[in-house]
Amino acid sequence: MTPFTYARARNAEEAVRLGAERGAKFLGGGTNLIDLLRETIEHPQSLVDVTGLSDKIEVGEDGSLLIGAATRNTVLASHPTVRSHYPMLSRALVAGASAQIRNMATVGGNILQRTRCTYFYDNAGSRCNKRNPNQGCDAIEGFNRNHAILGASSACIATHPSDMCVALAALGATVHLRGAGGERRLPMTDFHRLPEDHPEIETLLEPGELITAVELPSLPMAARSTYRKVRDRASYAFALISVAAAIGLEDGIVKEVRLALGGVAHKPWRAWKAEEALKGEPATVQSFRAAAAAELSAAAPLRDNGFKVELAKRSIVAVLGELTETKS
Repeated sequence: MTPFTYARARNAEEAVRLGAERGAKFLGGGTNLIDLLRETIEHPQSLVDVTGLSDKIEVGEDGSLLIGAATRNTVLASHPTVRSHYPMLSRALVAGASAQIRNMATVGGNILQRTRCTYFYDNAGSRCNKRNPNQGCDAIEGFNRNHAILGASSACIATHPSDMCVALAALGATVHLRGAGGERRLPMTDFHRLPEDHPEIETLLEPGELITAVELPSLPMAARSTYRKVRDRASYAFALISVAAAIGLEDGIVKEVRLALGGVAHKPWRAWKAEEALKGEPATVQSFRAAAAAELSAAAPLRDNGFKVELAKRSIVAVLGELTETKS
């Protein structure tokens, strides 16, 4: 393991100052970063502990929710407002990892966790453009059952592992950032990048920039929402496919809908095409199938993961059917 220094930030200003130093990394719960250190994939010169920063969850006058980046996943999942107003987020958090990891993991760290691609972690024997740019991607011709079917490139086919981020994308969350240049905000759907030619650049964060909070808009329709995760085993497994969905009906017609997919792309995948196809349509199995087909029309499956296309379609239809009590 590469030697590093450690400092605990007392406030956001100090965190940003320390994080601007060369080779610095922010440390939250450590549930991903410590693994990356152990596997010699990350080589920080210093760790800046930000777990002492804001872990408050505040309900705004307009019904929005401001979540401090140091909030633990377990605390967020069990918060009464999250459970009643944003149930998809609570369910996504509970679906992630084990109870022990959720007790440690922070919201900011969850957003920044890196892929669990086997080739990315195989530092000794596999080529990986995300780990070593311009090296190549052994996953493309390798065992790629768990890899991306949407938005991938010839440089990288890895998927983003977070459950929480899929729900945040569907809910239209905003990420609050603070850096040397001041404060700014990014929509959750823009925060992560698709791989293109530079899969090593995973987000739009500037060097030394810190996530300080996540904001959820007031979204009454989100009270009728859910999260479904399809995986190889019932616990402590990453998604093959996941669906975060919320829907609002008026006289049986879809007035508003939010959909996002996990396990399919390099970033949480907001299903814009499916949403557009559904608006103004009757809440029927036929319209759900048409919307799912529209979203997956651009899928580019690999040798081992073609099953994900049909699995994603069926999962979308099943989740929307559950929310609208529509039977097939």
